[in-house]
Amino acid sequence: MEFPHLMQLVDNNQFDTIYHEHFSYLSFYTVKQIFEAAGLEMFDVEELPTHGGSLRIYAKHKGDASKEITPNVAALLKKEEERGITRLEYYHNFQQKALQVKLDLLQFLVEQKKAGKKVAAYGAAAKGNTLLNYCGVKADLIDFVVDANPAKQNKFMPASHIPIMNEAHLKAERPDFVIILPWNLEAEIKNQLSYIREWGGQFVVPIPNVRVS
Repeated sequence: MEFPHLMQLVDNNQFDTIYHEHFSYLSFYTVKQIFEAAGLEMFDVEELPTHGGSLRIYAKHKGDASKEITPNVAALLKKEEERGITRLEYYHNFQQKALQVKLDLLQFLVEQKKAGKKVAAYGAAAKGNTLLNYCGVKADLIDFVVDANPAKQNKFMPASHIPIMNEAHLKAERPDFVIILPWNLEAEIKNQLSYIREWGGQFVVPIPNVRVS
């Protein structure tokens, strides 16, 4: 079984991954208990970079002696416990960190609009829609979103009504800033769109905090 790691979600302020397609947000501590209730036990776990940090877990029947329990299991349980994931206090400032991203992103966008700068975004993904709608960003602050999927092009982002365009539009419009909405693909997108540097364009990544590069 593989799933995004709750610890990464909280530690890295990945609130934009919380939306209706994702029904649960799991720690290794919790999954271990769920599987044990069904007569299964964890015998290995891997921490992966996928989706901002995921776990790949391996379970077996409790009576199966053919699979040795690796040290990874105890190590990750210890890491989660030391991080405080089993205590309510761990989650207390999560909403405040999300609000800070909202305030910082809105401030950045308003400042660029006042300065006459052009701002675009890349990636019409679900997490991007969650972020934009939580922040209340609409087409008056972001001119357009670029997406490689032809099925999304010449349509609009839900609720924000920001137009979705192809990459040729980005090259023609030469925006001053490109906001990377699928931040988990930051390195790939920066490489793909590296040519924006030719006209002085910069990238903006909003999660875990707003930063320009």
